[in-house]
Amino acid sequence: MPEYLAPGVYVEEVSFRSKSIEGVSTSVAGFIGPTRYGPTEGPPELLTNFSDFERIYGGIEPLQFTNSDQVQDNYMAHAVRAFFDNGGSKLYVTRIFEPKDEADDGKASFALPTASPVAITLRARFSGQAGKMYIVFAVHTSPNLLVGNPKRLIGIRENDVVFIKDGTLSALPDIGGLYDVVRDGEKLAFGRGTTVTRRLDDLNPVMGDQVGDQVYRITLSVSVRRLGRFEDEQTWADLSPHPNGRNSITALFTLSPDSRQKYLTIPFAITAQQELVSGAQLIEWLFGTDSINSVLARSFATTAELANQSPPLERPLPEEFKKDYTLDGGNDGKLPPPDAYKGREMERVSSSGEVRQSTGLETFVDIEEISIIAAPGHSFNYKDSNIGRIDQIAQYLITHCQSMRYRVAVLDSPDDQVLSEIQEFRGKIDSTHAALYYPWIKIINPMDPDGRREISVPPSGFVAGIYARTDVQHGVFKAPANEVTLGGIGFEILLNKAQQDILNPLGINCFRFFEGRGFRLWGARTISSDPEWKYISVRRYFAYLERSIDKGTQWAVFENNSEALWANVRQTIADFLVNEWRNGALMGTKPEEAFFVRCDRSTMTQNDLDNGRLICLIGVAVVKPAEFVIFRIGQFTADRKS
Repeated sequence: MPEYLAPGVYVEEVSFRSKSIEGVSTSVAGFIGPTRYGPTEGPPELLTNFSDFERIYGGIEPLQFTNSDQVQDNYMAHAVRAFFDNGGSKLYVTRIFEPKDEADDGKASFALPTASPVAITLRARFSGQAGKMYIVFAVHTSPNLLVGNPKRLIGIRENDVVFIKDGTLSALPDIGGLYDVVRDGEKLAFGRGTTVTRRLDDLNPVMGDQVGDQVYRITLSVSVRRLGRFEDEQTWADLSPHPNGRNSITALFTLSPDSRQKYLTIPFAITAQQELVSGAQLIEWLFGTDSINSVLARSFATTAELANQSPPLERPLPEEFKKDYTLDGGNDGKLPPPDAYKGREMERVSSSGEVRQSTGLETFVDIEEISIIAAPGHSFNYKDSNIGRIDQIAQYLITHCQSMRYRVAVLDSPDDQVLSEIQEFRGKIDSTHAALYYPWIKIINPMDPDGRREISVPPSGFVAGIYARTDVQHGVFKAPANEVTLGGIGFEILLNKAQQDILNPLGINCFRFFEGRGFRLWGARTISSDPEWKYISVRRYFAYLERSIDKGTQWAVFENNSEALWANVRQTIADFLVNEWRNGALMGTKPEEAFFVRCDRSTMTQNDLDNGRLICLIGVAVVKPAEFVIFRIGQFTADRKS
């Protein structure tokens, strides 16, 4: 209670209304599986369009696992594209990668020639074939920084890299060539790293007195082009070659960038066996010590100087200011085993203190807004030794969703399955938090330049997008069925009504083709044997209610457990459910028929109160889909009385 000690006017804020509950999002999905590139540890990345996926995870090209004889279509990429095409807007992606052996992490790289005294390697940031990229370094020069009469040096800062040339074709014999600008006491000087060659104010009469003296600041640009069917290019300009310079190239292309954005968008790193301290030396090692000095000297030579050489020289072409490298050796690792999908929690290694980031499904645990989980393509090639692997992955997805309570798993049926085989697969699983979809969907292969070849892709990406589209357009209480599969041009198997009569009672949701109505999702059941949770819309709506009430009533914890609190809780939940009833999510012609909320002495004993428990009983009459629409028609005579 506030204290009233001195006479005066006291203005206080009080609340005369119950708290409100805001409905949570139900359309956010989480996909897990192998991709061509991208991080394999730490929090999953939030994507809002397919371009984000291409930029971070390497595009839509096929995968080649080292323990598989065939190239596998990139099912994760196709699922992501189908998700956004069918109405999804927010998607988290976790990549899994299984190295082919302990000695090979699957990262593409290129080691600079061993002639350099320091071993330097260009290394792809992430494992995968998409790490085989084409990198171009280019040298850029400023105008001559020796100006005026008598000449003076301007625009020089510590950690700049400069090229010095006198009035002849060759660089100055005593200090010519590439140098760092270093600090010598209170003065700046030319040198290499921390080694001082000559102070800037001691250059005369060596520099400044002769016609043709030149000093140029050197910067670099880097272009990266991903190799493959759909090439993309990134460019970074105005980079300082010096490790301590502003916008340093080695600070940008480092194994440990200072932001998550750089970690995801800068595709390779420059690594060195020992610490780099000289930008001038780095340029010489990248471009070749003799060649870069020769090219720069010729570039800034006068016409007379070039003509006086024997034989006469020409100015270098712009390409001679560039050096290209192709990273090689990257691979997609082995076909991921079930444990790669299960993942590990974040942990600290006791011996080294290193923090190991979470992987696999464990990366989704801390992201509360995810409500749909899928592993596109995990069920591919369901035969022989792969059967146990696929069954185990499906169980991990189900276990994850059940432990997280407010999630559902969208399960892909195995590819190339006949009715008896999909029935056998369905018989192995039972859960109120999962739904199974059959068959696979045909699309035009985007990798085919002629646009003629068809491929079959798993349905989970389409289904997750349909979930999101239905939630936005109608509400989570609406069954995500009788919806067009946008992007699909057919199904692996065209099912008829008689075949679905067999599959639907088993909880196998089918895709059907209807003349004049296109390709549609024609099923809305879970794989549960419990009839109370037969429909996926009911399961998802209860998850929505439970999570919304969970988040919206946190204020009640540690309040006084008395009638006033009970009444406030009752009113808060009743207001929320009235709004749900008005939106069409609950049955009944009036709120009393749609739900009830009890929180009083009838729901709590004195023992509950003594142990700090507030118990609220909520009942809702949720709407269910009209799965079977029946019209009974009989003959009617004109004289029959109604």
